[in-house]
Amino acid sequence: MENSITVETAPRGRDLFNKYRKILIFASDCCSIFPLGLRCKLFERKRYSKGLYGIAVRYILFRSIAEKCGDNVLINQGCFILHADKLSVGSNVSMQPMCYIDAAGGVSIGNDVSIAHSATILSTSHNYSGSTLPIKDQGMASSPCVIKDNIWIGAKATILCGIIIESGSVVGAGAVVTHNVEANSVIAGVPAKKIKDRIAEQ
Repeated sequence: MENSITVETAPRGRDLFNKYRKILIFASDCCSIFPLGLRCKLFERKRYSKGLYGIAVRYILFRSIAEKCGDNVLINQGCFILHADKLSVGSNVSMQPMCYIDAAGGVSIGNDVSIAHSATILSTSHNYSGSTLPIKDQGMASSPCVIKDNIWIGAKATILCGIIIESGSVVGAGAVVTHNVEANSVIAGVPAKKIKDRIAEQ
């Protein structure tokens, strides 16, 4: 008789989320009674909390702060999210460790988006055209960044302000995205360029 091996896999994040969804939503709604500044400070302090506890607490606080937050949003340990109140996130979104998102100018992330570790998403940039003032004294310009549905952003990729990434696209590791990305594209490089269509023609 042949030996059979049963491999037990850990439950998916969305299964765990659905199991505790009502509790998480209730806790988040309760948090909303506290001042926004306090919630933001607590969210920052829980940046490095470990394990399922850290994941749950960050979700509870983020949902109470964000412009919009869907179900099953995973914010891993060590993510830096600035101006979370101007960040809109759909459902089934994962942000891996050391992601940096500055939503001061507005950032929208759709559903089913995977953001790999150390990726950067920006919504502001320095003004630099003046010749009489140092660049650091010329102020900032803001422009919303839009990341639509079903997108994978590779490790250490950088998405600059004002960029729209259409649904179904893949941003390669280390890419610097300086122009809008059309749907179902695979882009890579510095600056990022389209290298192929993600879905082959039938």
